[in-house]
Amino acid sequence: MDGAGRSNRSRRSSEPKTDLKAAAIGAVVLLREYFGFDRKRLKAAPDRQPPSRAILWLERYTPRRAVLMLTLATLLGSAVLGVFRGGHVDAVLTQLADGRNALANSAGFRITSVVINGRKQLSQDEVLGIGGVNGRSSLLFLDAATVRDKLKANPWIADATVQKFYPGELQIDLVERKAFALWQQDGRLAVIAEDGAVLEPYVARRFVSLPLVVGKGAETRARDFLALLARYPQVHSVTRAAVFVGERRWNLRLKDGLDIRLPENDVGNALAALSRMDKEDKLFSRDIVAVDMRLPDRLVVQLSEDAAKAREELFKDKKKKKAGDA
Repeated sequence: MDGAGRSNRSRRSSEPKTDLKAAAIGAVVLLREYFGFDRKRLKAAPDRQPPSRAILWLERYTPRRAVLMLTLATLLGSAVLGVFRGGHVDAVLTQLADGRNALANSAGFRITSVVINGRKQLSQDEVLGIGGVNGRSSLLFLDAATVRDKLKANPWIADATVQKFYPGELQIDLVERKAFALWQQDGRLAVIAEDGAVLEPYVARRFVSLPLVVGKGAETRARDFLALLARYPQVHSVTRAAVFVGERRWNLRLKDGLDIRLPENDVGNALAALSRMDKEDKLFSRDIVAVDMRLPDRLVVQLSEDAAKAREELFKDKKKKKAGDA
């Protein structure tokens, strides 16, 4: 802030405009003097101070055209410096590009037809916006390679081909990634592809039926594990989420809240055992909260609080009966 309460930022932001304005005024004045528009006005100013010796020497020994060109170059350099200092390069380039496209459009190279093939998740407006194609673009000056690179930078697009058919047709062929699963990390949900690429934050209800994987590293390991899990429909059908623990092994969270702690190795055999125990003993319907399969030689089952209390009371009753019989 200066003494009058004005911010330095606002004063700096006006400098490029001032430089450009001063340069334009200087160029107009110089041209008017060169073509003789102000000669009469100069003669009518008798009180004007005589120029310095340096100016007189330049006027005498330097050709007038060279002085004019030097002055114009100085003014142009000042204008360019103002543009760079003010951070207006992008705006100037955009205006130049718009002007170039306007000339091409008026010459008959306006984009009048757009064909987009392979589009499923993205709308046509989204594809054109990603590629940088708008209503001012002309087919003549459209860089197909640049549009393709912009499209491929979008996570939904695995590959793209851009073709121009003169005078006004643009064709874009897309290969989109498919939404594979939902990935939860640090409380945030995202839609991921098979290769683990994050496609977008989870906001659309159309992805609600995707399988859920949780934990660091789960996004890159989900494809192989979910493919293995799908081989055991007895377990897969009741699984709500697969949790990747310590970037080493998986846990299953079933729809009724039951936790299945799978081993780090021989996961297929553990899933087969789970499927068999549910078929034979209705394991998933019992009053338990966790099944620990991490030890290779035993299965550890954790009862719910109610089941644990009931089991404890049952043991107490058995002890009392034994004591009475004795």
